[in-house]
Parts: sequence; C-alpha cells; structure tokens
Amino acid sequence: MLGWLPLAYWVHTPHPFLVRFGENFGIRYYGLGYLAGFVAGALLLHWYYRKGRSPLDLNAISDLMSYLVAGVLIGGRVGFFVFYQPHTLLSDPLSLFRVWQGGMASHGGFIGVILAMWFYARRKRIEFFRLSDMVVSVAPPGLFIVRLANFLNGELWGKATDVPWGVIFEQTGGGLEPRHPSQLYEAGLEGLLLFALMQWRFWKGPAREHPGRVSGEFLLAYAVVRMVCEVFREPDASLLFGLSRGTFYSLFMAIGGLAVIAWSSREQKR
Repeated sequence: MLGWLPLAYWVHTPHPFLVRFGENFGIRYYGLGYLAGFVAGALLLHWYYRKGRSPLDLNAISDLMSYLVAGVLIGGRVGFFVFYQPHTLLSDPLSLFRVWQGGMASHGGFIGVILAMWFYARRKRIEFFRLSDMVVSVAPPGLFIVRLANFLNGELWGKATDVPWGVIFEQTGGGLEPRHPSQLYEAGLEGLLLFALMQWRFWKGPAREHPGRVSGEFLLAYAVVRMVCEVFREPDASLLFGLSRGTFYSLFMAIGGLAVIAWSSREQKR
C-alpha cells in the first residue's frame, strides 16, 4: 500500500488556528470548541428552564457553568498527565501549567465535572442526580465540537487503513499511510448519537421519576461508543493489560454507569 497512493486519499493539512498572531500564539479552534460547547450547554439549560424542566434560572446557570468550566479544564488537564503521561508529571511538574502545549483527557474531564456538580449541588442544596441528569443531556454538543477541533489539528488520528475515506496525516506524524479519521467517528458517536439519545431519554424517558437513570445511561453509552472508536484509533500511549488506555478507562465508566442505573432502580422500588 505504501508503494502507491490512490488519488482519492485526502492529505490532511492541519488548521489549528482561526486567527494566528505568531508561530504558537493565536485563537485556536480547540479552545473555541470548548467555548462553543459551554455556550451550547448553557443555551440548552436555559431552554429547559423555560420549558419547566429545570429550576435553574439565568443566574444559576451562569454560576453552574463557572463550576463546570473549572471542572472540565482542571480535570481534563490533570487527567491527561495522570492517565497518559504520569512520568512527565513526575519528572517535570511544571509541564502541567504549559497549556499552550496541549494535552487534555476526556475521562479526566468527566471526573472534574462530577466533582464540580457535587460542589455546586451541595452549595445550592439541589439533588445531585437531578442536576447531573440535566448536565449529561447537554454535554454531547461540546464533545462533538471538540472532536472536530481534534480533526482540524490533525491529532488523535486512527490506525492505518485502506478504506476509501482514509486520510493521510503526514504533517502531524501519521506518516504516508492512509488512516481512519477516528476524530470524525468520535464526533459522530460521542457527539451526535449521544446527543440524540440523551435528549430522548431526558424528555421521554425516566428523568422526572427516576433521578440518576439518565446519568447512568450516559456513562454507559459513552463508554460503549468510546470503546468502539478505540478499535479504529491509534493508541495515545502504551497499552494497559493489552487494551488501549481509552478502552481501559472506559471500562470503569461502564461499571460506574451500571452502578448508577442499579441505584436509581433500587430507589424507584423504595
């Protein structure tokens, strides 16, 4: 396959900046992706309030978003080093603060969001799982946009393939082999599919009567689609027990999701 390359293969050119002021300084699509995700989440929460499905008015939503932003950014950043580069954190602790060099982990971001929601619910005296059901139902648009930014950056590409839609990520280290555009697979599954599923379950499912059920379903569904995407994605780091780290950490998400679903069902019976 390396001896010739069909004309149909797309050679990817990285586009990390919307506006560039210097070699490594400017307005990045990756940062805009996070911003757009938070804005989309806030707008959806306001819609919930107008429809009578949320007690959070504009001021409360603004307060909640500040907690979630901190949870995502701190959790994602710390999680990247703990889950994927613990040796770097030990040898060079200051690398944690060099955010311009990149490095975020979705699983770490989830942990940060859970802690942020817990602090917010405790402070505002809101039932945690009613809050989490709302938050997980508005999270997928942010996942979708950030995965598109990953594609624009030319990072987190997939395994080598000969499918007609393969993409060559030579400029960002992928070599001359066409690879799965796994970022787009993740955008479709983690973003669009999960958004449709969570909206259906929030509005037509058990969110009112069984707090926590939608949260558990989100954790389980995300774990499943992430493990599917990991089949096509080049591992970020060394394997753990023969599994990619994304798959390994997703197993714990799936277990957590099942535990929350079981707890919600038990509370329903009570």
